[in-house]
Amino acid sequence: MPDRLYPLKRCETCEKREMCSCRGSAQLACSVIEQLETNTGHEGVDTPGEVAAAVPSRSRVLEALRCFEDVLFPGRMETELDECESMQSFIQERLARGHRLLRREVALALPYRWMGAYARAGGDVEEDENLDESAAYVANEFVSRLPEIRRLLVMDVEAAYLGDPAAHTYAEIMLSYPGLKAICVHRLAHELYDLDLPLIPRLMSEDAHSATGIDIHPGATIGERFFIDHGTGVVIGETCQIGDHVKLYQGVTLGAKSFPLDADGNPIKDIKRHPTLEDNVIVYAGATILGGDTVIGEGSVIGSNVWLLDSVEAGSSVVQGEANIEIRTNNEKR
Repeated sequence: MPDRLYPLKRCETCEKREMCSCRGSAQLACSVIEQLETNTGHEGVDTPGEVAAAVPSRSRVLEALRCFEDVLFPGRMETELDECESMQSFIQERLARGHRLLRREVALALPYRWMGAYARAGGDVEEDENLDESAAYVANEFVSRLPEIRRLLVMDVEAAYLGDPAAHTYAEIMLSYPGLKAICVHRLAHELYDLDLPLIPRLMSEDAHSATGIDIHPGATIGERFFIDHGTGVVIGETCQIGDHVKLYQGVTLGAKSFPLDADGNPIKDIKRHPTLEDNVIVYAGATILGGDTVIGEGSVIGSNVWLLDSVEAGSSVVQGEANIEIRTNNEKR
């Protein structure tokens, strides 16, 4: 069966020839590629259609993330520890590999400090002339913070054990709990966010989001002994501030109200948009708490399915009003 002659405009390359050699599917591909190229950015800056500007490798960033998870929980979270392998040599190998991978990707991410869309709109960020030194600093500083991250995570494991009657061992928490996986990745990503590193913290946090169903923005500040029970559907926004001994159940949203807009109609960034939860707060399943000026006072309990836009004093309980529930047998008609 002969190739169909697609009624397409001849591509620029073929226009230079006396006769176009593209026919059928080849002509279609030639035309499509030309049209795609006209709608693709090649300026080397951050635009919606840009493909020329270098970006970090997602696969290498996530490989580095797995290495750091292994350093924090050897043989518990990612790579299994070989019976004949010493703990020290395992940690040394994973730490060295993670550091090497991260430093390379940091160097690719740092230019977005000044070439990213938001940075360019502000116009007050100068290009870093010592990119290699800055990349080395970020990678080294991050690695130096791993012992503190480990200290916090050990307390998170303990909080999960004490907060979940179904947990009979610490090992099962480290091996299987999605809440611990999410908070582990968050504590790593948050340190990179704190070091003003673009792109990479979000690559890490969104990988955990995909794996666990728990969405924690790397900018969120979370205190000690944090526990997310079950976890599916939890959302914690960028400017959230969460104190110590806080417990969340599945489906909780700590989000923003409608965004204030600038003179051009664009959302204003770099303002507090998400709530603050003080120490010893419990938020039950399906509750939604919104707003940057919303503060949940210490020791408060927020009941299931509550929709909350206002601050709550310390020691408060917030529950839905009484609902009318009808109970009937299966063979009764309404």
